[in-house]
Amino acid sequence: MSMPFYVAPEQVMKDRADYARKGIARGRSLVGAVCAEGIVICAENPSSTLRKVSEIYDRIAFAGVGKYNEFDQLRIAGVRAADLKGYSFSREDVDARSLANQYAQILGQVFTHEMKPLEVEILVAEVAHEAADDQLFHLLYDGTVIDEDRFAVLGGDAEAVSERFGAAYEADADLAGVLRAAVDALAGAERQLVAAELEVALLDRAGSRRCFRRLADDEVSRLIG
Repeated sequence: MSMPFYVAPEQVMKDRADYARKGIARGRSLVGAVCAEGIVICAENPSSTLRKVSEIYDRIAFAGVGKYNEFDQLRIAGVRAADLKGYSFSREDVDARSLANQYAQILGQVFTHEMKPLEVEILVAEVAHEAADDQLFHLLYDGTVIDEDRFAVLGGDAEAVSERFGAAYEADADLAGVLRAAVDALAGAERQLVAAELEVALLDRAGSRRCFRRLADDEVSRLIG
């Protein structure tokens, strides 16, 4: 009987992390940021049918980058978990923090125990009645949870996009100002993105119950000028 090859656990984890990062880097980026009207999420997405940004619950949105089929499975799991908790207890008991913790457990379990990690990064955002109470949770492929302050950038060339957006972002700016900064950051100096290449959604702070609103191309065009 032949002995199996030994691979150090550190090397296994490094290989899985490298594999996941490479898969995520091939995708297009997205930006989620707090603005005066709520939380805006802007993703580079030329598809008219596949969605990176979706509603999870009344005041909670989900956004993902990487492999579509993998982060869409996570979206569906989040919707089911939120609906079950809201039905069993109260709609006010459903919050982004608990959803982010559930997602972290799923991602961490797959990364540690499965042969192939999930090639995804996700954002769970919850809008509050006051901007200071808004929540943005950025989850990595290995289950790491980052509690972002004011804005988050996922996928693609996230470091460069984050640097460009951070230089132009003003926390108290209105929707149009934040959206223009996000589009310019996603496009960079050598490109120009139009509304048809973008997917934009807003968690409206003034919403009475369901706060998620998807922005149509004509509205996006008007906002970004």
